[in-house]
Amino acid sequence: MKVVSVVGARPQFVKAGIVSRKLRDKGVKEILVHTGQHYDFNMSNVFFRELRIPNPDYYLGIGSGMHGEQTGKMLIEMEKVLVEEKPDIALVYGDTNSTLAGALAASKLHIPVAHVEAGLRSYNRKMPEEINRVLTDHISEILFAPTDVAVENLKKEGITKGVYKVGDVMFDVALEVAGKVNEKKVLNKYGLKPEKFILVTIHRAENTVEETFLQIWKALNKLAKLGIKLFFPVHPRTKKLIEKLELVPESKNLTLTEPVSYFEMVALEKNAKVIITDSGGVQKEGFFFGTPCVIPREETEWIELVDFGFNHLAGVNTEKIFELCEGLFFGGIEIQKNLPKFYGDGSASDKIVSIISGDDFE
Repeated sequence: MKVVSVVGARPQFVKAGIVSRKLRDKGVKEILVHTGQHYDFNMSNVFFRELRIPNPDYYLGIGSGMHGEQTGKMLIEMEKVLVEEKPDIALVYGDTNSTLAGALAASKLHIPVAHVEAGLRSYNRKMPEEINRVLTDHISEILFAPTDVAVENLKKEGITKGVYKVGDVMFDVALEVAGKVNEKKVLNKYGLKPEKFILVTIHRAENTVEETFLQIWKALNKLAKLGIKLFFPVHPRTKKLIEKLELVPESKNLTLTEPVSYFEMVALEKNAKVIITDSGGVQKEGFFFGTPCVIPREETEWIELVDFGFNHLAGVNTEKIFELCEGLFFGGIEIQKNLPKFYGDGSASDKIVSIISGDDFE
């Protein structure tokens, strides 16, 4: 059996790290394609090194661009790879332009598509990620859903065939990496102490425009002036906006840095008191490590975490972000304990590999 796996962005590197390794251990011939969607070293190469992801067989080098332009370039190059390799399955991850391009190219060549993290929905069609995940699910033949909610979302859209609830691959990776990270070394490197800081990640397109980002920026500065340390590894897209607006932290408690590696991110997520993030992956990782997230969005794909009361939607509202973070940081808002196992038992990657390779699963 031959599988072409398509990656291109941070969350995909994380998931592919463990799945690729297990596919190859199983004797499946895997061709790994890196689209080049994330081309900054700390957003790409370092993940391959830390997570022991095999070197890509193809690096497409697409880089940044408008959504249509980027996806179109990927489609052209992915088609060439698939025609050359003639795989039995195209394996795609998540909801990026790389996901959709890989799925579309394979589907048009009548190559079965397998989608890891199928069934997620924000029900906000203004998000490019929502369009990517909906279209990918509807052209996939094998759908690896992480949760019961994801399975139900697919069922609502008439997708029941080829759906497997396997749990979340990111939970598998988080468990594996958490045992390897030198947390003390990471915290010392950045001058941080356990549960004495807020971790910040902002990268989504809708949050990296002037009007919305300034609402978030004001909340960060307000929290910093309250005496709370905030550590903000800045995504390249966000960095461009900060530089364009000539923004400077109003307190030394707000620290902006370059993107961090995955191992460092795990250490920071585990040791932060609160996380402010618009990233779906970070929302889950925070949950894995018992760290609540304040989400500057109107919706989330991981609605079970909000319904349970662990994570909190703040919208892009300065006062709401501030009030939630202040309450969680100082104890005014209770942080939920005894967390349910929403995302499986850490064996999602094994189940995915078993299904792809034709073994029995259940």
